[in-house]
Amino acid sequence: MVSVSLSTWQRLQIFHQWVLENGDKRTDGWLLVYSPLPVGGIFLFYLVIVWLGPKLMSHREPVNIKALLIIYNFSMVCLSAYMFYEFTASSWLGNYSLVCQPVDYSETPSAMRMARVCWWFYFSKVIELTDTVFFILRKKNNQLTFLHVYHHGTMIFNWWAGVKYVAGGQSFLIGLINSFVHVVMYMYYGLAALGPQMHKYLWWKHYLTLLQLLQFFIVTIHTAVNLYADCDFPDSMNIIVLGYAFSLIALFSNFYYQNYISKKTKMA
Repeated sequence: MVSVSLSTWQRLQIFHQWVLENGDKRTDGWLLVYSPLPVGGIFLFYLVIVWLGPKLMSHREPVNIKALLIIYNFSMVCLSAYMFYEFTASSWLGNYSLVCQPVDYSETPSAMRMARVCWWFYFSKVIELTDTVFFILRKKNNQLTFLHVYHHGTMIFNWWAGVKYVAGGQSFLIGLINSFVHVVMYMYYGLAALGPQMHKYLWWKHYLTLLQLLQFFIVTIHTAVNLYADCDFPDSMNIIVLGYAFSLIALFSNFYYQNYISKKTKMA
């Protein structure tokens, strides 16, 4: 009996083929879903921009993109509101459970409606990489923190996997809550982009961070309950979501402490 030893490259090819062939057949033909290579390329290009952008802007004046920012932020408010409505309506009409909700892989109108809004949510994370480009063009390099790059860069992979394998089911609550948070967040950014005259109305900025933290705690509890329950939803996905939520709780808690508690202590 001859044993065949596979090279690392061959193992990677087999794994890549498994990734391609074992996804949700309903979503395989949708933009940026079938293979991880396009979204991986977007991620690498994003990292190049993060590294190279500030260097290219170092001897240039900040770009005035006020009008573009206003249009972009309020457009994201509209997109986030649409996704929040679709997640809410689809889960409500589908009698979704908060304790255990398997993915409906059928092609019924309700199942496809949920799958479509999951794709829009995933694609919105690709669009949101533009946030970083705007920071660079405006020379707001203090905003290019590890938290910002980590959160934006990893969300596209998380939701690529979500749409590729579990477009619906348990993951609906993440999209629903995050869409609501982003309605509030992009509304804040849109109002701020209108000019200094709006700043006196934006005293609630630190509550936005608390709202973001609240969503991560809700997702953590929701995911932990589902892991404990005997539910037909991949434990591997739940474990990834749980670990990711813990990392964001740690990073956003540190951000809140450094910006709103530590500064107050130093000023006292």
